[in-house]
Amino acid sequence: MGTDSTGATPPALERRLGTGDAILIGLASMVGAGVFTVFAPAAQAAGAGLLIGLGIAAAVALANATSSAQLAAVYPTSGGTYVYGRERLGAWWGFGAGWAFVIGKTASCAAMALAVAEYAAPEAWRKPVALGAVLALAALNYRGITKTMRAARVIVLAVLAVLVLILAATLGAGDPDPAHLDGWATPSAGWYGVLQSAGLLFFAFAGYARIATLGEEVRDPTHTIPRAILGALGIAVGLYALVAVAVLTVLGPDGVASSVAPLAAAVGVGPWDWAVPLVRAGAAVAALGALLALLTGVGRTTLAMARRDDLPRWLAAVHPVHRVPHRAEAVLAVVVGALVLTVDLREAIGFSSFGVLLYYLIANLSAWTQTGADRRYPRWLQGLGIAGCAVLVATLPPVTIAVGVGVLAVGLGYRLLRRRVLGRSRRGA
Repeated sequence: MGTDSTGATPPALERRLGTGDAILIGLASMVGAGVFTVFAPAAQAAGAGLLIGLGIAAAVALANATSSAQLAAVYPTSGGTYVYGRERLGAWWGFGAGWAFVIGKTASCAAMALAVAEYAAPEAWRKPVALGAVLALAALNYRGITKTMRAARVIVLAVLAVLVLILAATLGAGDPDPAHLDGWATPSAGWYGVLQSAGLLFFAFAGYARIATLGEEVRDPTHTIPRAILGALGIAVGLYALVAVAVLTVLGPDGVASSVAPLAAAVGVGPWDWAVPLVRAGAAVAALGALLALLTGVGRTTLAMARRDDLPRWLAAVHPVHRVPHRAEAVLAVVVGALVLTVDLREAIGFSSFGVLLYYLIANLSAWTQTGADRRYPRWLQGLGIAGCAVLVATLPPVTIAVGVGVLAVGLGYRLLRRRVLGRSRRGA
């Protein structure tokens, strides 16, 4: 891990997680609210062509996952691409990745909290319920990574059970019509619409980064992290493909596009309409699982940045009993709480995509530089990831891009000012 700016060795986190634990944390991040929320806007963009968009999103996610796995095997510490960018490309690249992750995933935290409220509460109570979810899970994270792991395991198993119920109610007991998939290979919206759907669907795949950010807390990280990242991604891709086919064949592209909750709607049109409340409850639980893993990952990246003075030093504190970055997680809870009271779900998802795609762009650039024994996957996969991230960022709404660039510039300006202040204090000493 090395030393901090004062020459002291910062307190370490504990390696408590195995491969299965890490896969469950990744699944809790991916098989979360994304599968319950992204199909409607994706169908609005591309109709049945969202199946192509799903394939594109999965391919970009796979390229990003191999880059993250290859890097995490060499740098098994908290921070993910913040650390990889620093080591492979330089301090400014690392900061850019870390800041993009923090801002993007903070927005994701808000999106997941709002998704919990969308499914679990009447409209008048959604903001308070979202805030309550943030505070409750932040308190759980504060108690330690093993508490987080136990909750993630319960949440993942519950969500997987609900997804199996959905597939049984639609493809099994329902009345799927394969004709609804006609034209999926030549969508009327064209390739721009397909790429828009891919950008939206990528939001649901982005959870595997949480495994890399926990690199300091897994046992045998050189082998555990690559296996966990690819294992979690493979399971998620298979589930998303089955669910996409189910909702399209039951509702049709127009029905999916017009539905606020397409999975619940698909179950509701068949003989198993009694299961709709279970689906809504499952969506809320899924969002809770994603929020839990997101809070964990953002806290660890904030810890890594604070250790290197890229964020205020006091955020680097590790609790002496629970061994978690408790100050970073407390500040994160406050910021996310403020966001859920001021933004809506779609705004949060769009801004999250901007930050996450930049994060993975730097991850792919970092992995591109690895050679020799450090290289686990062919370089063309990193090239695919670089190109894919760039294209998907370009499909985001112009307002989202403008706000994202502005917030990114604020972070870069802070680091520049911080470097100058530290340089002057050291010269004065």
